[in-house]
Amino acid sequence: MAAQSAAFGFSAHSGWAAMVVLGGAAADLSVLARSRVELIDDHDPESKQPYHAVEFLCVEEATGRLRGYLEVAVSLAYAAIETQREALTQRGYQVKSVGIIESSGRKEISLSSILKSHALIHAAEGDHFRNALSAAAQGLGLRVSRVQARGLEDHAVSQLRLPLKRMLDTVNNLGRQVGPPWGADQKKAALLAWTLLAKSAV
Repeated sequence: MAAQSAAFGFSAHSGWAAMVVLGGAAADLSVLARSRVELIDDHDPESKQPYHAVEFLCVEEATGRLRGYLEVAVSLAYAAIETQREALTQRGYQVKSVGIIESSGRKEISLSSILKSHALIHAAEGDHFRNALSAAAQGLGLRVSRVQARGLEDHAVSQLRLPLKRMLDTVNNLGRQVGPPWGADQKKAALLAWTLLAKSAV
């Protein structure tokens, strides 16, 4: 029997990410997994806000510290995704893609500029953990799609070719399969994962 498709969706925060894995066809979606993925070392609380931690360091020292924080986050993300993928394989599912909810204004900005702006520090920290998830997924040979949160619904309509209300109702109802928490993070992650399933079916 051919393996069924599955897709990951992530909504990241400082130090962790909400993960939802969907499988099945559009007419019969299943929540295969729903969890919180930790992306920081419990023994290093500063790593939860890595750019705040290096805010007053010189650029060279800050770069080294941030690289270390990122390596830890990538390692934890890699382990979480790999473990979940192996479990899904045992259940007859094949994972090919990972979706990550993106920030509204992701830009390439120099570290020196970031450290001079509190607003940019907050934005960079969000990117830090999303980048870790992306690097881990790519390291496992998975395709990565990063979709801006504010454009997610339009993206879903274009990919799934369904009325928005029907899609949102479907995503809301998916929560009944696993129970709480099924908040905004899980719903956005699930909707993005659904679009990836649709793409893999084409």
